[in-house]
Amino acid sequence: MNIEQLYSIYEQHRSVQTDTRKLKANDIFFALKGGNFNGNEFAARALELGAAFAVVDEAAYFTVPDKMMLVNDALTALQQLALHHRKQLNIPFLAITGTNGKTTTKELINAALSAGLKTYATVGNLNNHIGVPLTILSILPGVEIAVVEMGANHQKEIAGYCEIALPTHGIITNIGKAHLEGFGSEEGVKKAKGELYDFLRANNGTVFVCNDYDYLLEMAHGIPEIITYGSSEADYVGEAIADNAFLAVEVRGSSQVGFIQTQLVGAYNFPNVMAAVAVASHFNVPESAIAPAIAHYTPSNNRSQVIKQGSNTIIMDAYNANPSSMRAAIENFAGIQADKKILLLGAMMELGTDSVKEHQELVNLLERSHWEAVVLVGGDFKKVTHPYIFLENSTEAGKWLQQQQYQDAHILIKGSRSTGMEKVLA
Repeated sequence: MNIEQLYSIYEQHRSVQTDTRKLKANDIFFALKGGNFNGNEFAARALELGAAFAVVDEAAYFTVPDKMMLVNDALTALQQLALHHRKQLNIPFLAITGTNGKTTTKELINAALSAGLKTYATVGNLNNHIGVPLTILSILPGVEIAVVEMGANHQKEIAGYCEIALPTHGIITNIGKAHLEGFGSEEGVKKAKGELYDFLRANNGTVFVCNDYDYLLEMAHGIPEIITYGSSEADYVGEAIADNAFLAVEVRGSSQVGFIQTQLVGAYNFPNVMAAVAVASHFNVPESAIAPAIAHYTPSNNRSQVIKQGSNTIIMDAYNANPSSMRAAIENFAGIQADKKILLLGAMMELGTDSVKEHQELVNLLERSHWEAVVLVGGDFKKVTHPYIFLENSTEAGKWLQQQQYQDAHILIKGSRSTGMEKVLA
């Protein structure tokens, strides 16, 4: 493969696609393989649908030579093309990883930066070995700063993404219990997420660190520039203001950002808001523009969404769940002043041998507070001792909720992606 030749084609057609169902005219189609599909089989069809070019890695499908390139591996070609493009971009690249809050933090930072700079950020959660290169290849001339989300469920994954994205700045939101099946332990999570710090340390980078988490400061030791944010003794200091509905933050100290009324639920979003304040301020976004930009951000895609349904207030946080995020959501919900509080919690996945123990610990946490009702759904909730309602799946949970006919209730819905807890309201 000649990367210069491929890049020349990309410069003429700056939109890359790996799924013919999402293909637009003049896209470059990369024929990737998955567990249940072979993208090579769709290459000719992609051209018929209007793709300008197709990259294949099996000679049998190299049928239109003037509109195709045959490579050894289409995924590797995609990643190498992204790296080549990255090297042409002389702009700051901020990488974001962590156990919880990656996407929310990315969206808040994108909103705040966009108030003063032409910003490109990862769309949705395209944060894996395909999503990261696609994100980089979506950065067009004129963009002044890029924000790239990086997810991981095993060691060396973040390190690999850094070698493609070449971040100049970074954030680890936090370290918690997630994907223990792949990481082995919470220490394994710390090591994996810390690969971002390792890259920045080796490449004279800058990190934004929530200094409310001592372990992040320890992990960041030796990085040339460390900018801190948090609730005290930081470069950017804020305070979460008690509010029964949405989180409000007062930014204190020398900053002129001031009061921010967010549309986010839960004090656990405080570090995410402060990260956006720190990043936007560092990159000289006018401080008067930062608070309105953050306040305007509305969560979507089942991430801490507040839904009014009749007289009921529903907190829909069903995008994903792990022990850390579950605990934070339950503790926040316990602190809400409401007479009638109902929880529908889906099981947590990818916790390996710790799974039953982690589900039992959540039940123990639930027993410390009074609830109108608790429904536990699927997975290893079936294997723990508890006094609550157990249902096999989210469809059953939805039927149960409809039957109750609750009025003036607060309802928390949360669970791992595979439990599909958003179906409770379907």
